[in-house]
Amino acid sequence: MQILDGVSGLATRYRGFVLDLWGVVHDGQAAFPGVADALARMREAGARVVFLSNAPRRSHVVEAQLSAFGIDRGLYLAAMTSGEITWRLLRDRTHPFVRDLGPRALHIGALRDHSVVEDLGITLTDRADEADWLLNTGPDPDRGGVSVDPYEPTLRAALDRGLPMLCVNPDRAVVVGGRRIICAGALAERYAEFGGATLEIGKPDPAAYDPVIALLDLPREAVLAIGDSPHTDLAGAQAAGLDAVWALGGLAAEEGLAEASPETLAARAAEEGVSPVAALRGLRW
Repeated sequence: MQILDGVSGLATRYRGFVLDLWGVVHDGQAAFPGVADALARMREAGARVVFLSNAPRRSHVVEAQLSAFGIDRGLYLAAMTSGEITWRLLRDRTHPFVRDLGPRALHIGALRDHSVVEDLGITLTDRADEADWLLNTGPDPDRGGVSVDPYEPTLRAALDRGLPMLCVNPDRAVVVGGRRIICAGALAERYAEFGGATLEIGKPDPAAYDPVIALLDLPREAVLAIGDSPHTDLAGAQAAGLDAVWALGGLAAEEGLAEASPETLAARAAEEGVSPVAALRGLRW
């Protein structure tokens, strides 16, 4: 597998880019060095850039976070998140899984994720016996992000009530400031193991790519996706008919793959059933 040090060569081969955020643009606390410069140079080269993230928050919340990290709003067309997609599904009520969900949701997650249901008339509760369904946006500060185990009593209570779970982030884990924490996808995986009904919103579902492809307004062969997770980013791009590049930050770095050989990366990708066109050391020019 070819390993690239920057994106300058890619900007001449592709006209549109779908970039993951966590592990590619930032680590949850700050933007990676060189990212803002790379985005500016990509724009100067005529590339169109959108972000596609499994963040369980609405796009406007993530865009504000990017601005705080020094990623100017003029450097990209838009940010699309699994939280935004979920909000639209709950607003429109056309998807069969969400069509008949009631107005009260048992919420597992942090307060910052409440934007997923803002202005929709949905009440969040921490009691399963008061809920019509289960909204899973990930770990909360009280139970932490180390293990799924502290969440099992809540999951069991929801299962006893037969609550369907809406998972707003299919990621199983993410690296924050060099520390691995679980995501909503890990909780959804455990709930499904228990026998609970779940719907995961976001990558690797190819439908998550439709809004950003529409924003780019380019044929899919002219668009490249870049992400650090084979399970979500690379598999999702492949399912959506896009070329993909494996970013070696974030989860890849946490797994010790940042300096791996081309042969090791190719073998790891094959294990995951994905075929990225290259690997990338970092989002820099």
